[in-house]
Amino acid sequence: MDISAALYTLIIYKALLLLIGFWSQKRTTNTKDYFLGGRNLGPVVAAISYGASSASAWTLLGMSGVAFVLGVSAIWIAAGAVLGCIFSWIWIAPRLMRYTREKDQITLTSFLAEDQRTDKANTHQGVRIVASLVILLSFVVYIAAQFQGAATTFSSAFDMPLIESLILGAVIITIYTYLGGFWAASITDTVQGGLMLFAAVLLPTVAFMNIGGWEVIRQSTLFTPEAWSLTGKNVGLSAVGFIAGSLAIGIGTLGQPHLLHRFMALRDERALKQARVISISWFSVVFLSMFSLGLMGKILLPDLQDPETLFFELSSLLLNPLVAAVLLAAVLSAIMSTADSMLLVVASTISYDLRLQRLMPQRALLVSRLSMLGVTVAAVLIALFLPATIFERVLFAWIAIGSAFGPTILARLAGTQLAPANVMGSIATGFILAVVLSLFPNTTGDWAERLLPFTAATLVLLFPFLAMGFSVRANRKEAIE
Repeated sequence: MDISAALYTLIIYKALLLLIGFWSQKRTTNTKDYFLGGRNLGPVVAAISYGASSASAWTLLGMSGVAFVLGVSAIWIAAGAVLGCIFSWIWIAPRLMRYTREKDQITLTSFLAEDQRTDKANTHQGVRIVASLVILLSFVVYIAAQFQGAATTFSSAFDMPLIESLILGAVIITIYTYLGGFWAASITDTVQGGLMLFAAVLLPTVAFMNIGGWEVIRQSTLFTPEAWSLTGKNVGLSAVGFIAGSLAIGIGTLGQPHLLHRFMALRDERALKQARVISISWFSVVFLSMFSLGLMGKILLPDLQDPETLFFELSSLLLNPLVAAVLLAAVLSAIMSTADSMLLVVASTISYDLRLQRLMPQRALLVSRLSMLGVTVAAVLIALFLPATIFERVLFAWIAIGSAFGPTILARLAGTQLAPANVMGSIATGFILAVVLSLFPNTTGDWAERLLPFTAATLVLLFPFLAMGFSVRANRKEAIE
């Protein structure tokens, strides 16, 4: 890649993001503006910013890398992510938008911790604290993965030392989010999502043309029989577990605060319906394109040592320097679009949900911004001193927070009256079990890590209803006898 072309492209791109940050600052006058954009989000911004925030670096780098390693069986991961998006927009979005608007809730923690024993919008202290801790622990790890991805991109493109690259990426992301809050994050995410879509369509298309068609791919001797199997090396029950575990990656979508906040911020029902179509289409194209790129990369770069660099290597190999530089910006877009949204969620958790802003009620907005800076520093330190692959970090945080929050979100939106003790137990169970399973070397990313925490959290949440059902059945049996 031509370093000068990449450098000039990135300078222009970063300047644009900073300008958006300064512009958004004028529209941000209170915490509701800072965290939800005044609930006035339009369909295009909502849809594409949702996709960009959800996809992150693991889609362009991780999804293509997984397909490179696993082959055709990686399609289940892409399918799980798309199905999660479809369910979220069709079932969760309309219910969450109406519910939180009626209750005037501006954070997901407020929704989770609502004490339904009263008519007022009071929150249960225990649930609020547990949910806030889960968000902090999960998102700091997740943000660290995004900073790590930015560092890898800067380092590989400009031959910069990793530490300097990491700090530079973190600073750029934090500045425009610090200034403009939700508006800045949403609008920049829309720009970034457009770049990601451009990259996801262009690079696989060029790769396909260079290979000469699917027949060449199908007849290639570089693929083992396992690579062409929909279940890989798995057979029988193992194959069922593999497919279920791969599809279950979509479960994480159901509980992610930085995604659900887009639903809470939607302007109206019409915006929701339009955004639904746009977002599902965006998701489908990007994930399936990256899956295809991984398969084609196996032919074009069979000796590639690090599958997560496939996107960069093919960009340099197949495209002219200027276009390759734009695609480099697309990778950074994927990273930043997730990190900025998560920084906002963590800032709202510290200042609003944990009530830190009460210490300075006249400076609530400043407290939120300072909270964000503190999280940035913590994420940078984790990325520097606790090494892990981007995919591992993202997968852990995705599963942990999805398992912790997903069951409560689904049950409450379905109209179930939940006891705070069960909500608190469910959140703690999903998160702790995800942490424990991530520590076992053979469970990382498999069906157990993706399904067991969510299932266990659901059982804890619904235990009173299950127990009641068993009791009713026992009473009926006694009456009959």
